[in-house]
Amino acid sequence: MNIAHHVERGRRLFPNKTAIIYEDKSYTYKHFDQLVNRTANALRGLGIEKGDRVALFLPNIPEFAIAYLGILKIGAIAVSLNVMFKSAEVGYVLNDCTAKAIVTTASGRLHLIDRDLPHLQHILIAEGTVENDIDFTALINNASPIASAVEMEWDSPAGIVYTSGTTGFPKGATLSHGNIISNISAHNRCSGMSQTDRLLLYVPLFHCFGQNAIFNAGLNVCATIILQRRFELEVVLESIDKYQVTMFFGVPTVFIRLLNQDTSKYDFSSLRYYFSAAAPMPVEIAHMWHHKYKKVIHEGYGLTEASPCASYNHNFRYKFGSIGMPIENVQMQVVDANGNAVSPGELGEIIIKGPNVMLGYWNRPQETREVIKDGWLHSGDIGRMDEEGFFYVADRLKDMINVSGFKVYPSEVENVIYQHHAVAEVAIYGVPDAIKGEIVKANIVCKANSQISESEIYHFCTQRMAAYKIPHKIQFVNSLPKNPTGKVMKRFLRQQECIVKPHLSLI
Repeated sequence: MNIAHHVERGRRLFPNKTAIIYEDKSYTYKHFDQLVNRTANALRGLGIEKGDRVALFLPNIPEFAIAYLGILKIGAIAVSLNVMFKSAEVGYVLNDCTAKAIVTTASGRLHLIDRDLPHLQHILIAEGTVENDIDFTALINNASPIASAVEMEWDSPAGIVYTSGTTGFPKGATLSHGNIISNISAHNRCSGMSQTDRLLLYVPLFHCFGQNAIFNAGLNVCATIILQRRFELEVVLESIDKYQVTMFFGVPTVFIRLLNQDTSKYDFSSLRYYFSAAAPMPVEIAHMWHHKYKKVIHEGYGLTEASPCASYNHNFRYKFGSIGMPIENVQMQVVDANGNAVSPGELGEIIIKGPNVMLGYWNRPQETREVIKDGWLHSGDIGRMDEEGFFYVADRLKDMINVSGFKVYPSEVENVIYQHHAVAEVAIYGVPDAIKGEIVKANIVCKANSQISESEIYHFCTQRMAAYKIPHKIQFVNSLPKNPTGKVMKRFLRQQECIVKPHLSLI
C-alpha cells in the first residue's frame, strides 16, 4: 500500500479530469501525477531514500501537494511544518526529526539558520528568488515523469505532523500509510464524497485536517480540489460561485464569519455539504446556520494523533451539539481517572482505539506510552456519551488553548516570555472569544523596579513565535494565584474571565 496510489488511480481512470485548480491554473490527474513522479525521481537523485524525512515548510500552493506526494511515492516521510513558525520553532522541528531536506519558499528560507541545522543537506525553494539553494521547479523539470509508488507496509511511517506536547515543546505525531488510508476511506464513506464533487481547500495543508480529511480524501475518490493559499472571505465566496463548489470544509470561526456576511449576491446552490472540525462548534451557531441555509454543519471529532478523524455526526442521524459516533473500525469510550468506562451521561476522558491511532510520537517512547495505553489513545478531552451512543465534548483535561483550530500549549509561550528581562512570573491561559473560540491571555508579574508595556510584550513575542500563539490579552498583576505546592492555579484564572458568547448580526 501507499497513500500516493490514489493519484495514480486518478491518472488511470480520469487522466483528463481536473485534479487541482489554483488561482485559475488547472492540473489534470495525468499532469499532476507526472509532476509528482518528477518530484519523486528528483528526490531520489538528491540521495533521498526510503525512511528519510523531508520537511515541507510551505503555504497552500500546488508545490506542497506535488512535493508531499513525491515524498510518499519513494517511501520517504513527509514532515509538515506550520507555515507561521519562526526560526527557533523551525529549527527545533528539523533537528528533532533530523530532516535530510526541506522544501520551502524564499520567505520561509529566512527562518532557516544553517549553522543550527547539522542534519539538513538540501534546501529546495519552490517560490520566490532562489539564491544559493536548489530551484525546486527547475529540479523537477529535469527529472523523468515516469515513476510508481513503492509498496509500503501498513505500519510504515508516511507523515509526521508536529503538535504541542506536555513539555511545551512540539512532538511529532507519526502517522502510517495504514493510518491515513483507513481514515480517508472512512471520511469518504461518511460524507458521501465522490468523483463528481468539487472541494474547496483553504485550511492549511500542513494541518492534519486539510492534509487528510480534504486533500487526501478528495484525491482518494478522484474529486476536484480548488486549492487556495489562505482563507480570504471574498475570494472564498467568489470561488464557491465560480467553481460550483459542492463540499465546504471549515472551522467554527469561518462559519461565524459567514453568518455575519451578506452572501445574497453569491450562488450557494451547488453546495450540498458543510463540515466543521478542529474546534468545537457552538451549538447555537449550528442552529443559526441550519435556520439560514437549511443544511446542517456536519461535525467530526479527532486529533492529529488520530489521523485526525475518530467520530462523525452522521447524515442518517444528525444530533445538534454532538460529535456523533465513532467512524468505521474505530472504538471510543468515556472513562474515569482509573480507566474504567463510565455510565451514559457521566463525564470522563474520551479515549480512542482503531486503525487511525498514530504509531507514536517521533523518537519519544515515554511520551507515547503516556497517551497510548493498551492500544487506547487518551485524548485529554472531557466528554460524555448518551444512551444512543452519541458523543459530546465538554471540556479539556489539559491546559491546551484552541485558537481557531490551532493548538497552543501555555508553557511554550511562557518559556518565551520568561526570556524578557523585566518579567518575574507569567501565566498563560485561554479565554473565550466570540470569533476564534479562544485567544491567548497572559498574566504577568514584573520584576521589582521594572516597567513594561503591553505593546512591548506583544512585539517581543512577534519576533519569537507564530502569530496564533501570541497573547492578545495582557494583564499586569501583583501576584499569581497558587496552590500550596506553588503551582499556578490556571483554572482559577480562567474562572475569573467573563464567558463571551458569539455576537451575530444575521442578514
